[in-house]
Amino acid sequence: MAFSEQFLEELRARAGLADVISRRVKLARKGREHLGLCPFHKEKTPSFTVNEEKGFYHCFGCGAHGSVFDFVMETDGLTFPEAVEKLAGEAGLEVPRATPEDRERQKQRQTLFDVTEKACLFFERRLRMPEGKKALDYLKRRGLGDDVIKRFRLGFAPDGRGVLKTALAKDGIPENLMVGAGLIIQPEDQEARTGPGGSGDTPGPEARTGTQKPKRETYDRFRGRVMFPITDPRDRVIAFGGRVLESPPAGPETDKSAAPKYLNSPETALFQKGRVLYGQKLASGPARKAGIVIVTEGYTDVIALHRAGFEYAVAPLGTALTETQIGLLWRLAPEPVLCFDGDKAGVRAAGRALERALPLLKPGHSLRFALLPQNEDPDSLIQREGAAAFARVLGGALSLSDMLWRLVSQGVDISTPERCAGLEKKAYDAIGPIRDEKVRGFYMRDFRDRLFQTFRPKKMRLSGRFGPTGMAARAGQGRQAKSNLLVSTPLGRGAGEEPVHRRIEELLMLTLLSHPAILVAHHEDLAGLDMATPEMDRLCRAILEATESDSGLDTGRLKDHLVEKGFEALYMRLTESASLKSDWFAWPEAALVDAEKGWVQTLKRYRRITTLQKEYEALEDELSRNTTEECFSRLMALQEEMQVNSGNESDLEGYGLASERPVT
Repeated sequence: MAFSEQFLEELRARAGLADVISRRVKLARKGREHLGLCPFHKEKTPSFTVNEEKGFYHCFGCGAHGSVFDFVMETDGLTFPEAVEKLAGEAGLEVPRATPEDRERQKQRQTLFDVTEKACLFFERRLRMPEGKKALDYLKRRGLGDDVIKRFRLGFAPDGRGVLKTALAKDGIPENLMVGAGLIIQPEDQEARTGPGGSGDTPGPEARTGTQKPKRETYDRFRGRVMFPITDPRDRVIAFGGRVLESPPAGPETDKSAAPKYLNSPETALFQKGRVLYGQKLASGPARKAGIVIVTEGYTDVIALHRAGFEYAVAPLGTALTETQIGLLWRLAPEPVLCFDGDKAGVRAAGRALERALPLLKPGHSLRFALLPQNEDPDSLIQREGAAAFARVLGGALSLSDMLWRLVSQGVDISTPERCAGLEKKAYDAIGPIRDEKVRGFYMRDFRDRLFQTFRPKKMRLSGRFGPTGMAARAGQGRQAKSNLLVSTPLGRGAGEEPVHRRIEELLMLTLLSHPAILVAHHEDLAGLDMATPEMDRLCRAILEATESDSGLDTGRLKDHLVEKGFEALYMRLTESASLKSDWFAWPEAALVDAEKGWVQTLKRYRRITTLQKEYEALEDELSRNTTEECFSRLMALQEEMQVNSGNESDLEGYGLASERPVT
């Protein structure tokens, strides 16, 4: 049985190589690859690697090598067609039955790749010609250098109705292939199709007699536009997006006043916009390396983020995220960050993406939401305030559970029992679309805890810098710090203060970044830490890894190691943090002896706060079952101790004395 390459590509994307193999092999992520014990021969040391980016597995012990189809064939003893059908059934795809027409379409599809590639080369050349000067000047004004223009293969479509058509015809490409690739438009003959009246009810005389009026002349789809090639995961050009410089001249088929700012190729045999992400090929390697992928809204935002060092940025193509696109994102990172404008439209877009994702959630896979300030997009924010400003927005990204809770609860009146019941019903209804039972169960527990915090008497609520408690706090949800930029967004208003866990963890890590020599005496102390904030925990492990391989590590080599491991954005955020400026010992200017003393003191404080937090949560849980005055008094006493321990470092006895501080 023959399968089209298009279908097999989609099946590879849906199935996920690592997901399929992990059902039989326990895999651990190592850089861009996964590592495990080979299922094809007995071994004690892992030598079996899975490379998602390149789409193959390989064992360095026995030489086993192949694709996801090969793996299923080998492990299940199936033929290739049987393996395809098995994977398609698991991915929810219907296996197309090959017909002569299908084979002809597949043959044409291969030919269309040649057509789109020739068009891309044409647009690239025209950008460098005199007629492309305005387009090139526009790109330069946006800060795009020649290297970026070349990397993204940007070009220019001349302002003429048949310029591209004529050029491709000289290369021997027939018009039907140009139409099939979405490059030129074949106007419909309205009169021949519907009759002289154009009502659509009565065929015209030509249709009734079997005669056909000649087709109207074809013309270029893209005219007077900066061109953005859209590629598939194999980096083949499949479509284009064009940004208008000036409205195209009005004509029979165009309305000058209605010329769209951006114009995409229509759907073709090569291009289905809901199955592609702009920039996916360029972003895939950096995303897997850094463990993060950013989803923004447009071509220029993706390019701006790549220029600023966020090379793991992609964008959907003019539509809300589809199920297929979410699956593609999860192959790059377990929690993609969706970046939206901070206005009402951005919040609505975030809500639509959330609704689409809820039924797809599975253990270890979710989304996060970063909201920009009003009237800013990634490109404008980076141009105005630099990459650090965008890094702060990423640092304030909301988890999906936080986002869902805010959309459910924000502005809801709970002044009466009936309204409280209404919020509870609304919250549990919002969780309903989650199909995975385990994930839905944890959301139920999380929302039950949030509702408990909302409805409990005010005097019993935990105040101060700790924010919400219970499951949400234990899971690191519901307590992300707001960046200064996020404060101005609709979802940012009203959030609690920065949690003490996060701030102390950042202080510990910043001190080590400034003074890695501290780890000579305190390597075991750091290795024994279990950070509550996931990104700080990952940074902690990366620092340990660096010190194990380089005993004489200095700040420069440590930075290089962390940048290589994908922590550049986090490194920048910590080393430019305004909120930690008062902790003088954490910065490079402090003497090593002072930095070590401050780090040890902060570590003791962190351990004490962690212990108190666990005690508080246990006592709070007891109070929910046994509401007595004694239990409540114990809770208040413990809360007071927690607030004392969450004070500034300078308030602690024997620490931060004026005589010890460096002279500035």
